[in-house]
Amino acid sequence: MMALLARRMAALFLTLLAVSALVFLVMDVLPGDPAAIMLGTSASPDTLSALRHELGLNQPLVRRYFAWIANALHGDFGTSYVYGVPVSQLLVERLAVTLPLTVIAVTLSLAISVPLGTLSAARHNSVLDHVGGVISQLFIAVPGFWVALLLILLFSVGLGLMPAGGFPGWESGFWAALKSLVLPAVALALPQAGVLTRVTRSAVLEVLNEDFVRTARAKGLPRRVALWRHAVPNALIPVVTVLGLQFTFLVAGAILVENVFNLPGLGRLAYQSLMQRDIVVMQDIVLLFAGLVVIVSFVVDLSYLFLDPRLRQVST
Repeated sequence: MMALLARRMAALFLTLLAVSALVFLVMDVLPGDPAAIMLGTSASPDTLSALRHELGLNQPLVRRYFAWIANALHGDFGTSYVYGVPVSQLLVERLAVTLPLTVIAVTLSLAISVPLGTLSAARHNSVLDHVGGVISQLFIAVPGFWVALLLILLFSVGLGLMPAGGFPGWESGFWAALKSLVLPAVALALPQAGVLTRVTRSAVLEVLNEDFVRTARAKGLPRRVALWRHAVPNALIPVVTVLGLQFTFLVAGAILVENVFNLPGLGRLAYQSLMQRDIVVMQDIVLLFAGLVVIVSFVVDLSYLFLDPRLRQVST
């Protein structure tokens, strides 16, 4: 087991290293000069040259890359060109919004999809199954940003129950901050819940046709107990797999949703940094997103070993 974990950790490190190199290269070839953007078009060539030297932009690409990696390993992610503060400070502040938003969205997605998909499979070809299929298809078809606009019109403008946007900060009170994240989390969760509902339904249907479930039913085990005690736990691997993949879409969707709701999260910071050509911030955000996705994939791989003990024997 320890050897398996060591191999997975090594693969995780190499993946992050490859992603960091790709991110740095892509950011370097993007059009636009950060120094010219910061100083404006009226800046003199001497002033531009001095600022490029100060920012280290005149150094070779390979040297800048390894300097960036070495500083990042020591917790120094550089200083923002635009904001003039350490990037680590910006990331911590924005993570306090994006991380709870993502956790709430994942929780809502699971709370909707697992019961709905399981009940659809248990009532195969019934009215409930068809209704669940229509609901999941509707969730998949509707874009998240459009759902966000509808939620604002209904719950903020129409009913006045939820804030239309902004984030008061956790220091203003837990419930006030949480309330501002509810509508964005719903907008993120619904499209993912549609996909996860269909995956759950298919996985549970497949397990219900297995011999061990039929044997349990033949021995007199109630259908409800056989469903939730035997079928659902054995259908979790494909559900967990898709849930891990959905994390990438949640991160990408957060960029749009945070801009719709004017949330000061990582997604909005990434958009602003790209528009302002703040390369240092953009590099660190993309690397952070990639690192989170890789780590989630690593956790999903490990979860397989606990959900299905047979995989541990194969892996070793």
